[in-house]
Amino acid sequence: MHQSELFSKTTKNLPEGEESKNAQLLIKGGFVNKSSAGVYSILPLGLKVLNKINQIIREEMNALGAEELLMPSLIHKKYWEQSKRWEADIIYKTKDLDYGLGWTHEEVITAIAAHSINSYKDLPKAVYQIQTKFRAEPRAQAGLLRGREFLMKDLYSFHADEKDLNNYYQKVIKAYKKILDRLCLKARLAEAGGGAFTKEFTHEFQVLNPAGEDTVLYCDQCDWAQNREISKMEHGDKCPACKKGSVKMYRGIEVANVFKLGTKFSEAFNLNYLDKNGKKNLVVMGSYGIGPTRIMGTLVEDNYDEKGILWPDAVAPYKVHLVLLGEDKKVKKEADEVYKILIGHFGESEVLYDERNASAGEKLNDADLLGIPWRIIASDKTAKLKKVELKRRSEKEIKFVSEKQLSKLIK
Repeated sequence: MHQSELFSKTTKNLPEGEESKNAQLLIKGGFVNKSSAGVYSILPLGLKVLNKINQIIREEMNALGAEELLMPSLIHKKYWEQSKRWEADIIYKTKDLDYGLGWTHEEVITAIAAHSINSYKDLPKAVYQIQTKFRAEPRAQAGLLRGREFLMKDLYSFHADEKDLNNYYQKVIKAYKKILDRLCLKARLAEAGGGAFTKEFTHEFQVLNPAGEDTVLYCDQCDWAQNREISKMEHGDKCPACKKGSVKMYRGIEVANVFKLGTKFSEAFNLNYLDKNGKKNLVVMGSYGIGPTRIMGTLVEDNYDEKGILWPDAVAPYKVHLVLLGEDKKVKKEADEVYKILIGHFGESEVLYDERNASAGEKLNDADLLGIPWRIIASDKTAKLKKVELKRRSEKEIKFVSEKQLSKLIK
């Protein structure tokens, strides 16, 4: 892709009141555009990142055997009335009060499941969607970390009993750990309250980061962690799990959560199945969420420096950023040849070529801001050496290499 052809441009000006680092850098880099408080347009450059996040999520959900579907965002109040959640302040409601915009889909999926689950032979089942959600958030802030409109992957599972639910619950936790590992996010699995869903502990994946709104207590020696809202522990206490470590306290960004719903929604929607003996039983359910747009914001909060973003390889909009410096026609011709070599090896969708008529300072500043993992410079200096300049965004070391060496050095 030629950088001169990109729909969005980098900018120095930010919307008033935008204090979070993820929003600042994503807006400056042309990844997103702020429409209003808590509402952002994902621009082409940002969508490339988001699509890669979604692809990783899809691969791990499919590996669980879950099927993808898509449910409506516009939900009739009858569904929420059945579960007694229509009066929740979090729902955006239409003027005639017959519909609300979905912030979660337990009601809708349970009603759907009632048409396809009748026997123990139909269980277990699991379906998921990646869909835009809406939340009447009174404190829309922190960029993509707390929005009124956001993308969510929600997975729902259906089981014959609690034992089967518990087994699947652990499988989802492992899948979420794989997702976050692939995204290069270090997250703590923290116990949390069940809220309106369940009396049991639920679990959250918390990325320890000063931009987080949650407070997480965790052990410095083992994996124990709890959300501050439910914990009786204090900073400096001995770990209640390993009895060796010390309890620490830090801010956390919740990027995913898992819930054992039990029969709460099955009861509300009369979701039953017949067992081997012909006895009617309530289906046992689980609900599991992970936020792709919040992950995008978290990745920025976790990977930036004074110059801009440092995208992990797995989700970077492009793998390689080729930058042409100077106006010499010979250098331009050589840079064009390098571009052909790069797209031949990595594909056109993974190479951004900055061939713009702009100053060297502007181009280099933009390259740092965009945070593409590998930067290659073609200039008068490199032409004289019959090489190009290669640098990894996260490192200071610069190498001068031949065109043939590029594909071997860029991993």
